Amino acid sequence: MKNHRPLIGITAGDPAGIGPEIILSALSHPSLYKLCRPFVIGDMAVMETAKKVINSSIELNCISNHCRGRYQTGAIDLLCISELEFNEKSWANPTIQTGKAMVEYIIKATDMALNEEISAIVTCPINKKVMQLAGFDYNGHTELIAERTGTKDFVMMMAGDRLKVSLVTIHMPLKNVSDAISIESVFTTIKITGEALIKRFGIKSPKIAVAGLNPHAGESGIFGNEENDIIIPAIEKSVKEGFNVSGPFPPDTIFYNALNKIYDAVISMYHDQGLIPFKMVHFKDGVNTTLGIPIVRTSVDHGTAYDIAGKGKADPGSLISAIKMAAYQANCMQKGV
Repeated sequence: MKNHRPLIGITAGDPAGIGPEIILSALSHPSLYKLCRPFVIGDMAVMETAKKVINSSIELNCISNHCRGRYQTGAIDLLCISELEFNEKSWANPTIQTGKAMVEYIIKATDMALNEEISAIVTCPINKKVMQLAGFDYNGHTELIAERTGTKDFVMMMAGDRLKVSLVTIHMPLKNVSDAISIESVFTTIKITGEALIKRFGIKSPKIAVAGLNPHAGESGIFGNEENDIIIPAIEKSVKEGFNVSGPFPPDTIFYNALNKIYDAVISMYHDQGLIPFKMVHFKDGVNTTLGIPIVRTSVDHGTAYDIAGKGKADPGSLISAIKMAAYQANCMQKGV
């Protein structure tokens, strides 16, 4: 094991959700330790309780800071940030205390990354409602991390080996999407995506496709004017800036072409337009990665799954992929690709 492996902080997410379980399952894979040096930011009582759920014998090595980690298969290095009263009855029962703890994990990881103590962060799922009940008025991880890093413009990308999708708008009612998109927001999404494909994914000349908002990409204005008034001007501006981008394409065909490697990424106008095709392909191994922020951050692409929390049924596939992608992005950033 060489110490050039990137150091990655994994936040435990909502203690009452499946985060602790999938962490234990994921970090039992020796292959991850060949790629990076992962450690967990969380709570000892929570992780000990999770061990019983999946009948794990893996050792939990409590560390006072990241320099104390062993980073070897067979033991999980755990930076304990909270001291919760947690037991088998705590699963799927979030409290204000667990809400505060999950936010503390995120803040600690973000600050460590900003201070260049670690190479990347990987976040396990949180509950947005519990986050707000605990006194943190954010819509989720991304907004908190963006504020903490002083980032104004950021992009949510769903990424996998076969398909990468960036979103212009994220969590909002569908009826508000048309008013929310603008030439500048579409251009900014293209720009941040293009730069990230080069710097974080090592794609030298990325090809980007833009989906239309309306059926048939508006059909020359018959089904809507957003393509002519907003999306096409944003694409033209992007081309002038040197990006290899084209569209707008009908949403019902562009993802098929991207799957066949004609494009490296698709810009989607709204949440479900992009996530439905993405999860059809990458339901178990999809990764949510935040672009535009000054640190590498990846996340699982699923929620807390309270319905199966504490039952030993949670699939660690997305977390394993998120850790691998964080290591890959960290290496690309270090090499200056």
